[in-house]
Amino acid sequence: MLAVHLYGHPADMAQIQAICDRHRLILIEDCAQAHGASFEGRNVGSIGRAGAFSFYPTKNLGAIGDGGGITTNDDELADKIRWIRQYGWKRRYISDLEGVNSRLDELQAAILRVKLRTLGQNIDRRRRLAALYTDGLRGSSVSPPPCRPGSAHAYHLYVVRTQQRDAVMKALVDRHIPAALHYPAAVHQQPAYEHVRQASLPLPHTEALVREILSLPLHPYLPDAAIEHTLEALTAAVSASIA
Repeated sequence: MLAVHLYGHPADMAQIQAICDRHRLILIEDCAQAHGASFEGRNVGSIGRAGAFSFYPTKNLGAIGDGGGITTNDDELADKIRWIRQYGWKRRYISDLEGVNSRLDELQAAILRVKLRTLGQNIDRRRRLAALYTDGLRGSSVSPPPCRPGSAHAYHLYVVRTQQRDAVMKALVDRHIPAALHYPAAVHQQPAYEHVRQASLPLPHTEALVREILSLPLHPYLPDAAIEHTLEALTAAVSASIA
C-alpha cells in the first residue's frame, strides 16, 4: 500500500499500518511533498518499509534539477535499490537485475547537502506563514488545511477549500497573486486511469475536494505582508462571488 503525504501533511499512518498488518501488505510512503513532516513523533519516510522523496527544485528540500531519494531500514531492500538505480549491477557492467539509470549526480547532491542545513528553519518559516493564513481565515467560509493531532505539517503547499473556487482563483490571479490548482483532477479522473474509475467505488469526497481546492502562495522567503495582501484579496473575492 502506498501512503501519500499530500501537500506536506502526514497521512494517518496508524490506520493505514493497521490495514496493512491485517492484510499482510507492505507499506510504502510517498514523501515527495513532506520533507520535515512527522507523525506521532516519527519522521515521514521512517514509518513504512521504505519512503520516497523528491528533490525537484520546488520541494521543501530541492536541488536545481530533478532528483530523488529513498529511505529504508531494510538492508536487503537497500542493496536491491542501489543495484536497480544503476542498471541492475551487482558487479560492474553485469546486470543481475533489470535496472535503470537513476543516479543522483554529484552537483545535485552537493547542493542538497548545503540546503539540508537550513531545511528545519525553512519549514519553521512555512509553519509560521501557514499560521498567519489560518488565523486570517477564522470565521471565513474558506476552510484552511486541516492538521491531524499528533502530526507535524511541513506545508509544502497551503491548500484551502472554497465552494467559489473558480471565481476566487480568477480574482486572485487578476490581482497578480499566484494562486494555483493542486490538482485539477484526481487520479481516477485522469484519462490514463479511466479503467480505475470504472472499477472503483464512488469517491464523492475526493470529487468534491477536486472542485473546491485552491493553493495559496507559500514559500519560506515570502514576507508576512504578502500573506496579509493575499488574505485581503481572498476575502474580497469571496464576498464578491457570494454577492
